[in-house]
Amino acid sequence: MATKLKEAKIIQTCLGLSSDIIKLPVEHIWIDYDKEADVLYLSFRKPQRAKKTIETDDDILIRKDGDKIIGITILNASNR
Repeated sequence: MATKLKEAKIIQTCLGLSSDIIKLPVEHIWIDYDKEADVLYLSFRKPQRAKKTIETDDDILIRKDGDKIIGITILNASNR
C-alpha cells in the first residue's frame, strides 16, 4: 500500500509541474539531481558546453552559450 501512495504522490507532483514546464521556451529538458550534493541540474541542450556561467546571489548558476541559456544549476535544491 505504501508503494501505491508513493507512486500517486510522484504522479501528482509531476502533473503539478507539467503546466509550468511546458511554458518554458525550450525544446528539450534534461533533469538530474545529485542527492548527496543537493544540486539540481536542468539542461536545455546536450551536450551543454556552456561558454559562460553567471552565478546569482541565491545559489543559482545560469549556463549560457552566447545569449542563449542552455542550463541552470540550483544549489541547495531541497531547501527551496
